[in-house]
Amino acid sequence: MNQHHADSEYARSSALDSHSSLLDVHSINSAELVARLESYESSGKKSISDVRRTFCLFVTFDFLFVTLLWIIELNANVNILEALQKEVLHYDYYYSFFDIFLLSFFRFNVLIIAYAICKLRHWWAVAVTTATTCAFLIVKVILSKLFSQGAFGYVLPIMSFILAWIEAWFLDFKVLPQEAEEENRRLMIQSVSERAALLPPGPRSDGQFYSPPESPADSDEEVEEKQDGEKSLI
Repeated sequence: MNQHHADSEYARSSALDSHSSLLDVHSINSAELVARLESYESSGKKSISDVRRTFCLFVTFDFLFVTLLWIIELNANVNILEALQKEVLHYDYYYSFFDIFLLSFFRFNVLIIAYAICKLRHWWAVAVTTATTCAFLIVKVILSKLFSQGAFGYVLPIMSFILAWIEAWFLDFKVLPQEAEEENRRLMIQSVSERAALLPPGPRSDGQFYSPPESPADSDEEVEEKQDGEKSLI
């Protein structure tokens, strides 16, 4: 009988220990979920994501790089002021590089307004700038006399074409997919955290655990007392 009582106490203590461990695991998982959710919320509070910031920096580099090449071209042969008057004030579509500079300025304005200020999550803006750049450069190379202007007649159109396509590739294959993945991960962590918050751990009470029913048999001490009473009567 003592052995049965000891087994029941052991089972009860094991149940208490298991329930306590489950509560600890639940609290640990909840803490981890809350920590992850806070990290994603802090990243979501940023005005602009890291990959989008990199894209905007590359767009700025595109504009500054084309501008630098154009200034070098202006200052290559004659005085820069005379070259500016020739290419800007007396603009000639067949010989001037000023329109390629304006094309770079157009890309810069559209992409910065769309993806840095408006935080657009679609590819249509970069598609417009890339298509416009390609169409204009192809027509200009066919009709103009840029190749007679020396090396810059090759460098400026080719670099503008390449930079425009790099911007389209970077946005479509890096910026938008990575931001969508981060948003889905944040929503998943938030959903799991909300579900965990709806299942709070209950109080640790003895009534929550199964206790084996007491045995109807008498204890060893009661049996010995009965035997001693019977012997005294005899």
